Amino acid sequence: MSVISLLRRGALALAAGLLASTAAFAQSGPLVTTEWLEKNLSDPKVRIVEVSVEPGVYERGHIPGAQNVVWHTDLVETVSRDIASPEKFQALARKLGVDKDTTVVLYGDSNNWFAAWGAWVFDIYGLRDNVKLLDGGRKKWELEKRPVATNPVAVKASAFTVAEPNRKLRARLTDVVATVEKKSDARILDIRSPDEFSGKVIAPAGFQELALRAGHIPGSVNVAWARAVNQADGTIKPVEELKKLYAEAGIDGSKPVITTCRIGERSSHTWFILSRVLGYQVANYDGSWTEYGNVVGLPISNPAGTVWTGK
Repeated sequence: MSVISLLRRGALALAAGLLASTAAFAQSGPLVTTEWLEKNLSDPKVRIVEVSVEPGVYERGHIPGAQNVVWHTDLVETVSRDIASPEKFQALARKLGVDKDTTVVLYGDSNNWFAAWGAWVFDIYGLRDNVKLLDGGRKKWELEKRPVATNPVAVKASAFTVAEPNRKLRARLTDVVATVEKKSDARILDIRSPDEFSGKVIAPAGFQELALRAGHIPGSVNVAWARAVNQADGTIKPVEELKKLYAEAGIDGSKPVITTCRIGERSSHTWFILSRVLGYQVANYDGSWTEYGNVVGLPISNPAGTVWTGK
């Protein structure tokens, strides 16, 4: 065999190895690409889960093999304002065919807000390293005109056993108040829009879950969730850009972080970025402004001067 042939064979082998390592990296990190997922749609160890908020979006067309999870019934307690109980989550995971050695790819509409909420709940109950977000979610998948299906696919139930809840991942009102009173060194990161943060509006137009007061938690800093994604396709920005973005607001991983928004869905997206992508210590405050802003006797900050009406 000639030297040229050997070099060519070596180059081909190197290229194949790089492609394989790229796919492995995509699976080992917290995000998977649309390319990787399409190549692994038939992998029996991969479970795809859609968590969207718009009614009927899953039924109109979803990623082939995806199971449907309805966040406001499947991932929460429908009577008490709480995340799904351990028993309810265990039953859901078994129904989805998910176990601790399963690679779970979550995606959804609204820039993966509720898919990230799902990743947060999965993490609380012991499913973390093998749980990924599809970078760009439904938006990117549809933009690229990748395959969709309209019929759900039955999967074999698993024998998943739920873990003791990891309470460090969830901030409660008492944790937030401790920070406001400077009894905790945690930083509160409010990821709502600047108008919500200032109190100019209570919530984005069309949203029904409201607080009586407008403004933000005293001492919190504001980095709107949308600044962390590429607007064209909803993908998450590179790590170095993310670090710079949050560091400019004093969030650099040196202190624990509490993420907050209106009801905890947008803040779970930022929780995922800070916790899973950047590796910071982060708890998501799912009570968020609809809890804090409605509590009698708690101080708020309202630069816009609206306080009660948001007008």
